[in-house]
Amino acid sequence: MRRKTTTAPAAPLVLLDGSRDHVVGLFRAVVGFLFACHGAATLFEVLGGPHGGRVPDIGQWPSWWAAVIQLAGGLLVALGLFTRTAAVVCSGSMAYAYFVVHQPKGLFPIENGGEPSALFCWAFLLIAALGPGRWSLDTLRAGRGEPREDTRGALTHWKA
Repeated sequence: MRRKTTTAPAAPLVLLDGSRDHVVGLFRAVVGFLFACHGAATLFEVLGGPHGGRVPDIGQWPSWWAAVIQLAGGLLVALGLFTRTAAVVCSGSMAYAYFVVHQPKGLFPIENGGEPSALFCWAFLLIAALGPGRWSLDTLRAGRGEPREDTRGALTHWKA
């Protein structure tokens, strides 16, 4: 009868596993902040101004609305407040931007200029799937404790 043997993961991988909460929180905060900067640049002509060339008129579809989603959604995600809902809205807005604005110009993001839209879309989808993590206003607001993982290692529920 063969014995099932397992080898311990390499030290750097163990270190990363122990840092999961910090990395998820940092990833969420950085992605949200960068997204909010895009919205602020478009709405207020700061940080290099809008990438589309000019500040959109209030209510102009879709640029003004996209910038509002970027600013508000990015700040909510960065702070970890209503994170999953905000991340889904942000992801959807970037999917819309990619398929409506960029994809008609070429099949691949590298040829149609849609890399930022594609990356933000997938980053926010990941944040929506992972949740805000331990270091968020959602967790603080709910007064919840340590996250609990299911059998696959995914964060699912919070201990009371």
